[in-house]
This record gives sequence, C-alpha cells and structure tokens, in this order.
Amino acid sequence: MRLTVLVAALSIALPGAAVAGPASDAVKFFYVPAVKFEADEQYRDRFTEPVTKLFELNDQATKTNPDQVACIDFDPGLDAQDFDQKTVSKTLKLSEKLDGDNAQVTASFSLFSEGDDSKREMLWSLKKINGKWKISDIASKTSDWTLSALECMAGQTPE
Repeated sequence: MRLTVLVAALSIALPGAAVAGPASDAVKFFYVPAVKFEADEQYRDRFTEPVTKLFELNDQATKTNPDQVACIDFDPGLDAQDFDQKTVSKTLKLSEKLDGDNAQVTASFSLFSEGDDSKREMLWSLKKINGKWKISDIASKTSDWTLSALECMAGQTPE
C-alpha cells in the first residue's frame, strides 16, 4: 500500500518538475562529446533570431577587420574561453521548462575540477520551429549577460 501511494505521489509530482528532454538535447549538443563554438557558421541552422542577428554582425566584423578580435571573443555557451572538456562533460547538468513552443534550458557545470569561480550556470532560450528546437538566446546567470544584448560594431574602425 505504501509503495502504491509513493508511486502515485511521484507520478503526480514529476510532470511539473524540470527535467531534461528534447529541448535539452538541442543544448547538450554544444557541450558533449566536445564543446562546440555556437557562432560557428556550420551550426547556424540550430539558432533563430534574435541571436542570429548578432552572429551576422560578428561575421561582418570578422570580414571587415580580420586582424582584430570580432564581437564574440569567447564561447557563449561556456561564458569562458578556457575549460577542461572532461570536467565540463562530467559536471554538466541540464534541466528544462516548457511553455508551449518555448523552452528554457538551464545548463550547470564547472569549467575546471577546482575553483569556485569555474562554476557556470547558463540559461538557454529555445523556440520550436517546424518541429525542431532552435536556440533564440543564451544568458549567463553567473556573469549576468545575455548574448542578444551584446553590442557588435560591425564594419566600424576603432578610434
């Protein structure tokens, strides 16, 4: 009897809980088995506006001033440039919250095995378009920035 009550209670509680699912799989792709640079052109089909506009401006800046650092000079999914792949893979935890054709996926992980400053919490915003989850934005809860809000002065010459 107690086991039946426990199973019933868990089945009621779990549907509302934040767990990993299809939207999380779209995010996991960028972390394992190897970290991938989100702004890379080969992954553009996995994104949608507003973040695709920043990627286009980043491309323009790179073409206009190839010897200078472009707008995106770090890995947005990591909120860092340096990391240990084994540590990221081992510590990665994903949870998602769905709201119709929108999802929020939280990725928590460590960049390195030691140091409190290596812990990261990233919030990925996704939209379901034609049955596929596409990333519309990435935000760092750790460093308090949002990718779509970053400024990119494409084609402008530095002073």
